[in-house]
Amino acid sequence: MSAPAILLCAVLLLVPLLLTVILSFNVYDADTGPQAGSFTLAHYHAVVSDPYYYAIFWRTFWVSGLVTLICIVIGTPEAYILNRMRRPWRSIMLLVVLAPLMISVVVRAFGWSMLLGPEGLVNGAFAAFGIGPFKMLYTEIAVVVALVHVMLPFMVIPVWTSLQKLDPTVANAALSLGASPLTAMRRIVLPQIMPGMLSGSLIVFGLSASSFAIPGLLGGRRLKMMATLIYDEYLHELNWPLGAAIALLLLAANLVVMLGWNRMIERRYKKALG
Repeated sequence: MSAPAILLCAVLLLVPLLLTVILSFNVYDADTGPQAGSFTLAHYHAVVSDPYYYAIFWRTFWVSGLVTLICIVIGTPEAYILNRMRRPWRSIMLLVVLAPLMISVVVRAFGWSMLLGPEGLVNGAFAAFGIGPFKMLYTEIAVVVALVHVMLPFMVIPVWTSLQKLDPTVANAALSLGASPLTAMRRIVLPQIMPGMLSGSLIVFGLSASSFAIPGLLGGRRLKMMATLIYDEYLHELNWPLGAAIALLLLAANLVVMLGWNRMIERRYKKALG
């Protein structure tokens, strides 16, 4: 029964990935392009030996980590409040959380560019208090703000799903035994919703690290991230093997970070539950 799904996964995922791996080892000639049948490690050596690429990797993962942290801080209380709401307010707020997913990322990026621009609404609000203007567009601030806006639903939904499985009488029992609300939250609720926080953080981090539209539109040409760098190598420099090598290194680094984060959270989860 699973054979059709496995075949579809192999055709749509594994085959393109294998072709990308092969492409990343092809020799590149500036006049004729990639040389099929000729292989080299020069593209990988160029990436791992150049501090320029290290700086872009660091910026990508720093921004992605910050976006993930902000989404955890905002999304977890939001999911908890959403879970505590009664009908019909719960359905209304759930629609509010999911509504941004119905709008194109490009449209939202252009919206933030107008809000954060020199003459935008944010700088206009600062000017009303006699401060500013501040340069926010084409900076890491703009990229982080827009990514948080885009990724927040991917944190709220997994945490809210975990809260659906939580028996509210357990936390009430802790309160009746003399525990403070903060202690009940820390000792009872948080350990049980940690799988949802883990799932949400992995989704947010992975999508943020590979995001292209927002860094490309709000970061500008000078603020490079890995996705925009891969785009430039493919379409501007036409160096497809180097772009493929960067993409595979980004995938490998992403997997290392996400698997390490997964193992650390799982250990804390098992320790918290005894």
